[in-house]
Parts: sequence; structure tokens; C-alpha cells
Amino acid sequence: MQRFELAFLSTTIGAAPKAAPAIEAWAKEGKGRLLAVWSSEVGLLNQILVLRGFADDAEMAAERTRALRSSSPFGCAEWLTGLSMDGYAPFPFIPPVPEGGELGPVYEVRSYILKTGGLVPTMAAWQEQLPARLKLSSLVVAMHAVDGPPRFTHIWAYKSMNDRLAIRADAIARGIWPPKGGPDCLAEMRNTICLPTAVSPLK
Repeated sequence: MQRFELAFLSTTIGAAPKAAPAIEAWAKEGKGRLLAVWSSEVGLLNQILVLRGFADDAEMAAERTRALRSSSPFGCAEWLTGLSMDGYAPFPFIPPVPEGGELGPVYEVRSYILKTGGLVPTMAAWQEQLPARLKLSSLVVAMHAVDGPPRFTHIWAYKSMNDRLAIRADAIARGIWPPKGGPDCLAEMRNTICLPTAVSPLK
């Protein structure tokens, strides 16, 4: 998979259990591969996050067009209050993105707006320190945007919230993470803790 889409679906309160099967059905009708359907637990609430993988730009663009032209994008018109779809390319050195399995159930989605010229030094810092960080917890994906503001997103899996706190504290204390110099390239951050819905391939 050379391209990824991370969609944020803002919904009415409590809609995730009802919307998830509709999202799964929508994805099966289109191109690409459904990787995850998460609901937000910490951060902006009543959000459903949908991660899909595509072979190339053409596949991703076709799905973007399908959503934009649909009267019920992601099959969720009756619950949607807002929708954003962001396209990404993976960092070239990350492990293969898992297509399913029980890595969580706690997933952390961290997105950063990059300062001007910040992408290349960010990837260089990541490439140097990622091997040590991967020994602590599972990376789902690290990827940079191919549209919109310069930014990147990385997604990590943890066994629990306490597991996340302990691993992050250990990584900081040992100088493993964040990558040296990485924060110097960042302007803004958004962080969402989410849990898998019943239909999510990544649990």
C-alpha cells in the first residue's frame, strides 16, 4: 500500500455502534482496503476515524470522488455532522502496515502541522530512532500528507491507557523518544485516543 486515507467522521452522540456497519459496507463497495474503524475516547468526542490503504494515488482519488459525490458518504448521512478526508504517503522506512489483528485495544493518533521545510529532517530523525522505539510498542503507520497543509500523522497501539503512559514515560526517560530534533520541526499538534469498533480489522 502506497497511499492511505484517514477520514474523521463527526457524528451525533452515540452513533459509532450504528454507523460502523454502514462504514464497513461502504468500504467493501469501493477500492482499497479497510484497515481500521475507531471511535474517539479522548480528544474531540463523537468522532469515528476510518483508516484505509490504497495501491496508488488513482485508487485513493477514485474513493475521494465517490465520497464527495455521494448523498451518504461512508453510508453515514443520517449520523454525520462533519467529514474530513486526508491523504497520506507512508514514511519509506516503516515496517509494513498491519492489515488486521489485535494490537490494541488502545490506539493513539497523533497529527502534527510541520514548520516550513520540516518534513525531511523529521523523517531523518524518525529513521534514526524508530528501531529502538519499535521495541516498546506497535506502530500502525507513520505517514506524511499529500494534500492540504504540510503535516504528518503517526498511529501507535497499546494494550491499555496505563500501558501507554508507562511506555511513553520510559521512552522519554531513556532518551529513545521523541526523536532528537523532531519537535523543532513541529508547529501544532492534535492527539486522539480511540478504541476499535466491532467492524475494525485492527482491534
